[in-house]
Amino acid sequence: MRKGGWTYILTNKPRGVLYMGVTSHLPARMSQHRTGTGSAFCRRYGIKTLVLAEWHETIEEAISREKALKAWQRGWKIRLIEETNPNWNDLFEHIVQATTH
Repeated sequence: MRKGGWTYILTNKPRGVLYMGVTSHLPARMSQHRTGTGSAFCRRYGIKTLVLAEWHETIEEAISREKALKAWQRGWKIRLIEETNPNWNDLFEHIVQATTH
């Protein structure tokens, strides 16, 4: 059985620097980002706030979505975030609770 995957967007502040990623285990990946071991880019810009997370049935779908998001214009990414998270709240705790229960 194949595992699904997540695409996610992190930021350092509302409408700030954006980082797109993909993972099969979002809570573990977020822990890496928050402790500074997730990526040099995130560490450099202080990017730790999870503002968008999308679940996909397969990791291949998640990878495809991440590639598409990375190709989007910045304005489109901001609009996507603000459609589901208009206040740019940190979704980390919500996602961890949803994935562990």
